[in-house]
Amino acid sequence: MSENGAAPTATPQTPQMRILAQYVRDMSFENVLAQKGTNANAQPDVNVQVNLDAKKRTTENQYEVIVKLTIESKEKDGEAMLFLFEIEYGGVFHIENVPDEQMHPFLMIECPRMLFPFLRRIVSDVTRDGGFPPLNLDNIDFLAIYRNELARRQQAAAATEAPAGQA
Repeated sequence: MSENGAAPTATPQTPQMRILAQYVRDMSFENVLAQKGTNANAQPDVNVQVNLDAKKRTTENQYEVIVKLTIESKEKDGEAMLFLFEIEYGGVFHIENVPDEQMHPFLMIECPRMLFPFLRRIVSDVTRDGGFPPLNLDNIDFLAIYRNELARRQQAAAATEAPAGQA
């Protein structure tokens, strides 16, 4: 009790996050252009796919988050592949004071956002070292990816709940 007899109010704890480790879990760069022995005069068309994965580790308050990128570069005027780059980049995070109902979005939005600058640098270096101009990825909107995935899951759930014969 405080001096005026009122019960003390609990102040909410500020969420805390520390990156304990970052690492490349898997990486593959296929320079299809060099394998074919052709020249790189074509304008590239780059397609980037992003997948996210997160899981709790056995140590208390530790989580592992993996950002998976699949990057295909093809000729703009044709279907010829220039390169294929796949990478799984992970981080181990110590997270405290995040309510359980907010942990999933935190892991799928904030943690990848923290890893992205390091992942972008690897993509730039590998594409440059592979004989192409460095690929500088635009920022990825992890919030939009999260919202799109939630909407997709809700639509899938609604489709499975619809009575047979209805679409």
